[in-house]
Amino acid sequence: MRTCAVLELSDVKKIAAAAEAEARRHGWAVSIAVCDAGGMPLWLQRMDGAPPMSAIIAPDKARTSALGLRPSKVYEEMVNAGRFAALKLPVVPLEGGEPIVVDGVCIGAVGVSGVKSVEDVQIARAGLAALDAG
Repeated sequence: MRTCAVLELSDVKKIAAAAEAEARRHGWAVSIAVCDAGGMPLWLQRMDGAPPMSAIIAPDKARTSALGLRPSKVYEEMVNAGRFAALKLPVVPLEGGEPIVVDGVCIGAVGVSGVKSVEDVQIARAGLAALDAG
């Protein structure tokens, strides 16, 4: 049996606050979601002015990343490369979901939606960096 880290509410708040700060720094209105390793939601916030659909997409990006154990961009690349069977997977093939990995184990994920995909990822990674910082 192994022991692994789990996200606590304080961790989730730290991730969300750092992600929000990154979005605000650039004037981006987004939705930010954090889920546990099983894809269950732990946090969802929709910033003022964020598209309503972003509040649906952000948690799906997080879930995709957590269950797939990789960035959600991987599935987008599959589809873009012509592997359309990936559309039948229970994932959202859109960039913007990033796994939270501790000691080589995925313990959850953060998903962001509302701006360009590369900007969503930038915000998500800012949230992850806050967790790494302490």
